[in-house]
Amino acid sequence: MAPSCQNCSKTAPEITLKKCAKCQSTPYCSRDCQKADWKNHRKVCGKAQETQAPKSKPFTRLGNKVWLHDRPESETYELLIDAYRLRVWDDNNAGKSVNQSSEGFQRFLDTVQTRPGLLPPWWTQEKRDVCEALGRDSSHWCNLSSPVTKSSIIQRYGDDKFPMQLRMFAEQVLGSGPGGQSGKAMLAMMVRMEGGELAYWSTTHVSVA
Repeated sequence: MAPSCQNCSKTAPEITLKKCAKCQSTPYCSRDCQKADWKNHRKVCGKAQETQAPKSKPFTRLGNKVWLHDRPESETYELLIDAYRLRVWDDNNAGKSVNQSSEGFQRFLDTVQTRPGLLPPWWTQEKRDVCEALGRDSSHWCNLSSPVTKSSIIQRYGDDKFPMQLRMFAEQVLGSGPGGQSGKAMLAMMVRMEGGELAYWSTTHVSVA
């Protein structure tokens, strides 16, 4: 499924998306939508010279614990928030009562900051403040008070394996996967698939619900 406009949430083929020229990350369907969202986007818009993270072999990057590295700042903030929001959804589905709140996200950030190497080198308290402010922005996709589901994540990022990436990153932060399960074997398998060792396997066999 196609990504959606940051402002109006419309998706292709209804509209044609173009990325912000400055950060080359955030998609918009029109100049009007980009202008309407600029007050929010300017807080996290990456610098023009920032490079996009390699889109290939994301599970290998997860295995090397550099999944958040080499991304525009705005994208990094969104991925941290979405990893937390999807984990909240997973835990609630597993029978745990989890309150999706800015306080919970702050604890998530406290924990990720204790995990060596998971955060990019440019991360500082000032950058954390920007990330937390984005999560409190009620007009933004990343609003912490707005829950996500697996399907909404797939629609947002246009990748049916993206929920798996978010879950595996959250497991590296929290020490266990949804419901206390471990995704290490799954990650190892996905890394081998990216390396061509299991190229003949159908990816449907490694789907995470």
